[in-house]
Amino acid sequence: MFQLSDFLIYSFITAYTPGANNLLSMSNAARRGFRRSIWFNLGITVGFLAVMSVCTIFTSSLYAMLPRVKIVMQCFGAAYMLFLAWKLWRSSTDLKAEEEKESGFLSGMLLQFVNPKIYIYAITAMSLYILPVYSSKVSLAGFTLVLTAIGASGSYVWALFGAAFCRFFQRHRKVVNTIMALLLVYCAISFFV
Repeated sequence: MFQLSDFLIYSFITAYTPGANNLLSMSNAARRGFRRSIWFNLGITVGFLAVMSVCTIFTSSLYAMLPRVKIVMQCFGAAYMLFLAWKLWRSSTDLKAEEEKESGFLSGMLLQFVNPKIYIYAITAMSLYILPVYSSKVSLAGFTLVLTAIGASGSYVWALFGAAFCRFFQRHRKVVNTIMALLLVYCAISFFV
């Protein structure tokens, strides 16, 4: 029997906890405002859908190899998140220099292909909640869309948060960047705990 409440709890907690998408969406919206960050978030959504689709198609074969694949994804993902943390911590406090950097649709989309949180999210949701109960292509496509909508919604919420508090973030930029970098370090460590 499909455990809808467990599935939704897992999906929303995973989508709304700090990760590369959410932290970069918040940072982008804090610098530019929500409307100017929308293309980055649309890129996240399209990339998210692509990654979710690929993971849905290959989950059954990956699931058999998960112990070997998981450690590679964890190591790559942790290294990537540590790199993002370092870049965020070292980012310029000069707002003019930061505003020149564009975070558009393509960068949001490409981020999804190197974001291990999405792969883990997709593989876990499919293998634990969906595949044991559903196997038709229509059901799997529907769940892919649902997981994409829930997952990508986190970046929009974090972008709204960033836009709402942009003055605070601009005044306390170094402190905020340090906290966000530490959250990314936490995300990297959490892959191994």
